[in-house]
Amino acid sequence: MTTTPTPDAVTPLPGTDECAVLAELTEALHAVVPEIALEGTAVTMDTRFVEDLDLESIDLVTLTAELGRRYGDRVDFPAFFASLELTEIIELSAGQLVRYIAGRPR
Repeated sequence: MTTTPTPDAVTPLPGTDECAVLAELTEALHAVVPEIALEGTAVTMDTRFVEDLDLESIDLVTLTAELGRRYGDRVDFPAFFASLELTEIIELSAGQLVRYIAGRPR
């Protein structure tokens, strides 16, 4: 289940908040769903949680709880997910979540 960036893939610039958030998100994913680490899955900005990582809704809930523990009240994950339609949640990419987290005030 390795996703390969396409030529038009979104890549965070090194040294940016997005780069740090992607690393944190990857750590959280490996903590919540250890099987990902065993499969050597590379998490990129284009990685989709459901389609590429086969996460189920309970995995997303657990992931957001883990991220909430790491980021505290500055990131309102319930509000973020409530703003999405079901199809948008199914197609949600790591990049979308990274941009949301990076865009929150510190």
